[in-house]
Amino acid sequence: MSERILPQGWEPKTLIDLADYINGFPFKPSDWSETGLPIVRIAQITGSSLEYDYFQGSISNLYKLQTDDIIFSWSGTLCVVRWHGGQAWLNQHLFRVAPYPNIDDGFFFHLLSNAVEDMEKSAHGSTMKHIKRGELKKYNVAIPVSLKEQQKIAQILDTLDTQIQKTEALIAKLEKIKEGLLHDLLTRGIDQNGQLRPTPEQAPELYKESALGLIPKEWEVLPAVAICQAVIDCKNRTPPERTTGFPVIRTPNVRNGRFVYSDLLFTDQKSYEIWTQRGAPRPGDIVITREAPVGEVCKIPATMKQVCLGQRMMMYQPDPSVMLTDYMLAALVSHRVQNRLLDLAGGSTVGHVRVGDIRQLAIPTPPISEQSLIADKFNAIESRLFDETRELDKLCLTKNGLMDDLLTGRVRVTALLKDSV
Repeated sequence: MSERILPQGWEPKTLIDLADYINGFPFKPSDWSETGLPIVRIAQITGSSLEYDYFQGSISNLYKLQTDDIIFSWSGTLCVVRWHGGQAWLNQHLFRVAPYPNIDDGFFFHLLSNAVEDMEKSAHGSTMKHIKRGELKKYNVAIPVSLKEQQKIAQILDTLDTQIQKTEALIAKLEKIKEGLLHDLLTRGIDQNGQLRPTPEQAPELYKESALGLIPKEWEVLPAVAICQAVIDCKNRTPPERTTGFPVIRTPNVRNGRFVYSDLLFTDQKSYEIWTQRGAPRPGDIVITREAPVGEVCKIPATMKQVCLGQRMMMYQPDPSVMLTDYMLAALVSHRVQNRLLDLAGGSTVGHVRVGDIRQLAIPTPPISEQSLIADKFNAIESRLFDETRELDKLCLTKNGLMDDLLTGRVRVTALLKDSV
């Protein structure tokens, strides 16, 4: 925290002044058992693993976690979480953080979380980040002396956290719904009554075998080159990068069927002209990554009139008389086509797919009228996901701003404290 005049009732501190930091126990494989309390490692608090080892022996209760305890991962992955899994043992490289009696737990959780974000920024580029206990005395913060003011700040930030968690849960639910819907739409399609066809088990006479498995009899499976006006690959390198000029679509700009504006880079006019000699991308064209990662796709936004492709990118320009762009996008993000791309990449998303395979990629192709119905249903769920994702971004932005204001005293909650009396 930079030096500045603190508001009345606030005092400067360091992180080491505000809590005890108890390092976890160095459990060895010989300590593990199939019963007892779970051992919590970094993998469990980050969610990268839900598998636990257990310990049934006797060690100091200093290493024992209780629900709502604060855990600070200080090595490798820097993060702060609240533990909600009941009694457990804490492994080494994690601190159990116990705020002192004059420090509200909720307030300190947010204060430490905010400080760790700054630690992450300062450690950017390091292959192994770690913060030792002694180094915490270098991290300056400010706190309100009043416990009630600390509690009110925590309450405001907790409310935002709850909204964020609910929105994240809704997005996860919608993603599952989308996954199931796409499976049905891209395997059963929509009949002339506007309903999903019966399943192959219910009505086998409605289906036929294809390179992609069973498909409705009215459908075909066609290579991408047969349903597109052009399939264009980029040059074997990315054009020179600039901070302004002509946008360059690279692999970081394509995620989960959507265009990602963050990390967008640009190039100069001469490079743009060279890199579009094989064909200029147009708004509405579909771009696809063929290497690291494989098979990410999105439509080029309508606002991007003059763009070029970076390395490992290709582009589909669907023929509207055969293939609707929105339907093709839905087909490309479906598990059926994604699994085919994974096979072509040798079973790994970090592998690569050859240019010829992208050209010949098999696409389930219904009649245009049915493509339109499928695209409408796909776009409806995508629209809901977009709205909720945008709401989540707004909530996170609001929280980040409030944390900076409330945890420095720049914005006071004293008026709220008077109202609650």
